[in-house]
Amino acid sequence: MTLEPLMQSSLMIQMHTYAAILATALGAFVLVRRKGTRLHKLFGRVWVVLMLVVATSAFFINEIRLIGPFSPIHLFSLLTYSGIAQALFAIRRGNVAEHRAGMVTVFVSALMLAGAFTLLPGRRMHAVLFGYEAGWTPSLIGIGIALAVAALIYFRMIPRKRLRRAG
Repeated sequence: MTLEPLMQSSLMIQMHTYAAILATALGAFVLVRRKGTRLHKLFGRVWVVLMLVVATSAFFINEIRLIGPFSPIHLFSLLTYSGIAQALFAIRRGNVAEHRAGMVTVFVSALMLAGAFTLLPGRRMHAVLFGYEAGWTPSLIGIGIALAVAALIYFRMIPRKRLRRAG
């Protein structure tokens, strides 16, 4: 592991990366802590700011261009804006379940899933974590772990209505 590929990147890429790492750590902490406390609200607000930095800075990272200066991964930024807005409106209305679902969905999709794509060979975070010479094997293992953790978080944190058996 070496930070050299990241340190040689533009300031926008560094800001995006560090905000995403902080948001992942803080978001995980908030998800496992007791909800509704002053600490939860404070850390939640900080997390929202970090996520807005991550989503906004992504629009200035255009190394992969498929549709003008953008790529499909930029859709995660739009989903982040939308998800955070919906979750904040939900909690203002007192709808805790919708708030929780929105925040967990943003955490899983914008951080875990989008973050998994950064582990592909040729991407900067692949070089940071595995080196320039590493092939697909560490990427696939890392992506598999990220997807498994994302699924676990999502299905453990979002309550499902229990199905009643007829009869």
